[in-house]
Amino acid sequence: MIHTRICDLLGIVHPIVLGGMGTATTAPLVAAVSNAGGFGTLGTSAFTAATLGAEIGAIRERTHKPFGVNHLLFEIQEEMFAITLRARPHVTAFAWARKEQNLRDYFERAHDAGCKVMHMAGEVPEALRAAEAGADVLVAQGTEAGGHVGWMASLPLLPMMVKAVAPLPVLCAGGIATGSGLAAALALGAEGVLLGTRFMATPEAPIHPNFKQAIVSSDGHDTVLTEIPDLASQRVWPGAMSRARRNKFIERFAGREWAVRQNAATIGKQLAAARAAGDIDNASLSFGQDAGLIDAVKSVREVIDEMITEAEEIIRARLPSLLR
Repeated sequence: MIHTRICDLLGIVHPIVLGGMGTATTAPLVAAVSNAGGFGTLGTSAFTAATLGAEIGAIRERTHKPFGVNHLLFEIQEEMFAITLRARPHVTAFAWARKEQNLRDYFERAHDAGCKVMHMAGEVPEALRAAEAGADVLVAQGTEAGGHVGWMASLPLLPMMVKAVAPLPVLCAGGIATGSGLAAALALGAEGVLLGTRFMATPEAPIHPNFKQAIVSSDGHDTVLTEIPDLASQRVWPGAMSRARRNKFIERFAGREWAVRQNAATIGKQLAAARAAGDIDNASLSFGQDAGLIDAVKSVREVIDEMITEAEEIIRARLPSLLR
């Protein structure tokens, strides 16, 4: 068994955490990860103040294990945050703060509600800011990840962040879908990993089957960093680009971003319709470069069990065999 400080801190068996992805995490997936020994996290951006409380309740109907709720700080809504604090999840997770935001205020309110605080960062200065504000766990997110990312890859970012915020525990996110990735992250100083893309390709994930198949079919080279999906949604993320599948939608507007700005409302409606229909060519589909490592849709429990088994084998057999 692989046991790290994050297992003790979060009350979990395996050091594997579900990223709180906005439209790709609902109660069945969150609960499945927690029930399988990992740590499930609910993303809140797909919910409203009228629906968030019920979704948290649905998680508790499916599991008695620890789980978290994630908020995007740059667009955090007070009513939604208050609902999370009243629900008292084991962890309140945060990401993508504006530079002028007071992190300590949010972190202290979460602590006062009895929650641990997790903060994701794509650069060391942001991680240091979160550590100084009282975060309990940091997440080093590399640019290989799907969705909104920074510019540094996981391989240099992770050890830099581990050193900078020591002794706080750090999770690694971005580019990890297998046990070898978990073992590598642990070797670089991480206490565990946070996964998004790998858990999207599971039966429990609330995305269209066509999108799951697109992940499985990916060779890892079919994503691009772009601002086009954000221009269509008219959301301004602070310092982020979006890693999305390079499809007809992206290619249609690459180099013509001005057209998206001018027609954002119409294009946004077209994207919503394409997503509902499972149209992988004309919807915006975010996933990471680690999609190239995913060859089948598997249950959450299979994903976690296989990752742990592979990582244990690498740590026990391969790594010691390299020493002379």
